[in-house]
Amino acid sequence: MKKIVLILAFSFSCLGFSQGNTHTQAGGKFEGLAMTPPMGWNSWNTFGTSIDEKLVKETADIMVSSGMAAAGYNYIVLDDGWMTRERDANGDLIPDPAKFPGGMKAVIDYVHSKGLKFGLYNCAGTQTCAGYPGTRGYEYQDARFYAKLGIDFLKYDWCNTQGITAKEAYTTMSNAIKTAGRPMVFSLCEWGDNKPWEWGKPVGNLWRISGDIYPCFDCEFKHPENWSSWGFMKIVEMRKDIRKYSGPDHWNDFDMMEVGNEMNDTEDKSHFAMWCMMASPLVAGNDFRKMSKETLAILTNKELITVNQDKLGIQGFKYAAEDGLEVWVKPLSDGNWAVTFLNRSDVAKKVNFDWKKHTIKDTDFGYEADFSKTVFKLKDLWKNKEIGSTKKNFVADLAPHDSVTLRLIP
Repeated sequence: MKKIVLILAFSFSCLGFSQGNTHTQAGGKFEGLAMTPPMGWNSWNTFGTSIDEKLVKETADIMVSSGMAAAGYNYIVLDDGWMTRERDANGDLIPDPAKFPGGMKAVIDYVHSKGLKFGLYNCAGTQTCAGYPGTRGYEYQDARFYAKLGIDFLKYDWCNTQGITAKEAYTTMSNAIKTAGRPMVFSLCEWGDNKPWEWGKPVGNLWRISGDIYPCFDCEFKHPENWSSWGFMKIVEMRKDIRKYSGPDHWNDFDMMEVGNEMNDTEDKSHFAMWCMMASPLVAGNDFRKMSKETLAILTNKELITVNQDKLGIQGFKYAAEDGLEVWVKPLSDGNWAVTFLNRSDVAKKVNFDWKKHTIKDTDFGYEADFSKTVFKLKDLWKNKEIGSTKKNFVADLAPHDSVTLRLIP
């Protein structure tokens, strides 16, 4: 009898029915956390590793008081540099006590008290990009640490990863988060080198498609260490034919925004419009404490945000380009379309678009707009007013790098 009991006990433990665990924990990401592109703020673009609890609390306060939270921005994500250079004796990460004298948990509780969500950064390698402790070999321990802190979002980078494969490393961390038991958005910051769009859907809620963004319209900024950052239009066109991989809860991430940093308001406006057209996460990267009213108006344009957050979750695409003028289109729910006319050139351009001569076909998702058969009302999303219909040509003057975005309503 004793022998039978021992065999049964062994069998049940192998099946996962060990004491205190009444069901097996499925691997993979927490589903349904990002059915529309996440919106929020990240510290890296402006502050690098110069971050502290005062910055976080002031950012949270302004996110609420400025109307950004009401517009949909609800994640505050601390990027690289929040921890000490070494783990503690138990192998746990240590939030830097000089930067966060009240403790990280108190900072997170403050953000949560504002009705916002909180995220942290780490890296799949042995060290983060700035040389702090990476997660390689500590995946399950770090996931439990994040769950205990109560974070809602993990950005996971790809520095110092020699000898490991991206799919395996990100899958391991995804499973670790799931096992830790606290739902958190998992952001794969892999830069697109290993084509995360091909394997990332069951692993994470979003994945980076490029290297770091740079605050310029269409430049490449070459760093001394032999890598490049990219202007926002370079990123928009960096990866061809991957829009079919993006959608609700599995987004192509075009990186954090540079709106309000070193570009002019016209370029910021086009940058924001293109991120909305591409269904990219909308993560601000500017200093809210120094934000101009023009920057705030761009970031909180509710008509453009509605395009980004459309429930279909379809990434836009370039429909036409001629002599520096480009036409980008995005299918929306209820038969609507978003159309952006963009002046890619360095000189002023005149738009004169005869709708009746065009039929837009989205071959990836099967949507079509035949303007010779269907008339659409036109709404200018920057002016927030109707401006006619597709019965007449759309005419506009665009300054260099300027754009206009329309909603087409049948």
